Amino acid sequence: MRRRAFDILASGVGLVVVAVLIVAGALALWGNSYVNSNVHNQLAEQQIFFPPKAAFAHPEAGTEITSAMIPSVSQYAGEQLLTGAQAEVWADHFIAIHLSEMPYHGVYAAISTAARANPKNTSLAALEQTSFQGTTLRGLLLEAYGFSKIGSVLLAGAIAAFILALIMSILVGLGFRHARLTRPEAELLAPKVS
Repeated sequence: MRRRAFDILASGVGLVVVAVLIVAGALALWGNSYVNSNVHNQLAEQQIFFPPKAAFAHPEAGTEITSAMIPSVSQYAGEQLLTGAQAEVWADHFIAIHLSEMPYHGVYAAISTAARANPKNTSLAALEQTSFQGTTLRGLLLEAYGFSKIGSVLLAGAIAAFILALIMSILVGLGFRHARLTRPEAELLAPKVS
């Protein structure tokens, strides 16, 4: 096979790879945008706000703010919950702490079992309802957090695809340049004559 033909063929395949990488990067970028806007819009509709900065001044067990919440929750004091990172903090460092302070550590299955065993106990029924709501909201917020992580992975994939497309474009350019500079009669794997 002629060296020039091989260079042109390999560079042509490289152009296809560049096109595929650009399309993949564009789709991943679109996916990131879609996920982030969807997570933001869904969370915005819930109108959840972090407690104001003043609420963190006197943390106390059994109140809205406990000392365990200060390192994570206080960073978003007064803000509306709109991002996956905020959803994770609210779920794992606000709701989970409040659930853990409840009887049975707020575990819905345990509370529900106790409530079914004592159907006339209204305080246990109310506790069951609170645990169900808290556990459900926590799960939904962690779902939003998970989707936001998928969006981050899509963004990283888009960046990687665009960088690889750039590198491949340079290699394709070098391949076509080499084809142009190669003698037309040069063979690809011609034996060397001594």
